Amino acid sequence: MTLIAIDGPAGAGKTTLAAKLLEEFSATQTVAVIHMDDLYNGWTDALGDELSQKLGQIVRQYSLGRVFEIEIFDWSSMKFVGVQRIQPTDVLILEGVGAAQKIVRDADAITYWLDIEPAIGLERVLARDGQEIEVFMHQWQLDQEIHFVRDKTRENAQHIQSS
Repeated sequence: MTLIAIDGPAGAGKTTLAAKLLEEFSATQTVAVIHMDDLYNGWTDALGDELSQKLGQIVRQYSLGRVFEIEIFDWSSMKFVGVQRIQPTDVLILEGVGAAQKIVRDADAITYWLDIEPAIGLERVLARDGQEIEVFMHQWQLDQEIHFVRDKTRENAQHIQSS
């Protein structure tokens, strides 16, 4: 079983890398991808203790080879609306801001950090998700930076890629 975590600022290309790894590994192994966007509880406390607890549960269940469920957050209604069942797989990829935090690193995850200049990251996110989230994204960029500094995410990544 291989646990992979792809982290870095919004807009850095984490989802794209996860899709490439999914395609590559799927040729010979079973693979699942969990996107942090599905786990966050909205804009204001997305990178808090709740996310860490969820990630702790995910890595525990995965390491035991168990089926588990994750609640899926719906950004249009701003609430959790359903669950996704995750089957045991050879490879589990966690992707998104906060994916490679300490609790995941402690589970022997292979960690990737993708860098991007804040202005370019913001531009990419707004092009992808719409201008209406711009006010939220400015605060998100501050929140993610605080999270990364506290967690020392970049400093502890095994693989670092700059855009």
